[in-house]
Amino acid sequence: MNDLDRAMLLSVHPRFATAILAGSKTVEVRRQRVAAPPGTTVVLYATAPTMALVGLARIAAVKVGSPREVWSAHRTQTGISRREFDEYMSGATQASGLTLEAPQPFEEPVPLSALRAAGTFHPPQSYRYLKGEALRQVAEASPSAGTVLRGILGVPVPV
Repeated sequence: MNDLDRAMLLSVHPRFATAILAGSKTVEVRRQRVAAPPGTTVVLYATAPTMALVGLARIAAVKVGSPREVWSAHRTQTGISRREFDEYMSGATQASGLTLEAPQPFEEPVPLSALRAAGTFHPPQSYRYLKGEALRQVAEASPSAGTVLRGILGVPVPV
């Protein structure tokens, strides 16, 4: 399986999902090392109260370093204040800044209830990878999301 056969499922607060899809937030920060190659498709899951897949983006680059290094490199692109960043990174020794590009909102969000009706679906605390069957479940839960996934990933997911 190559990187075109999988996508990163990334859980984000609704405010950040909206900002990413609008293009005003281009860097998502994480407390751990993220080793995803450029070009990886990111499926955005907006957490409560939205609880739905809301769109896609693509990883342009990943900066791994200390929280200070990641903030210095990306502070204006994170969509958060220095105080929010420091609170989130409290106690972390390593951080990742995922530069996202080509945001594409879904025509209709794919609610968690529809995802669970299509199979066993569990949104991650931070992120995880979707492959094969999990991608097919997303496509089955939403025809419009399935069309977007086929176009982006080039994988055979049903209509």
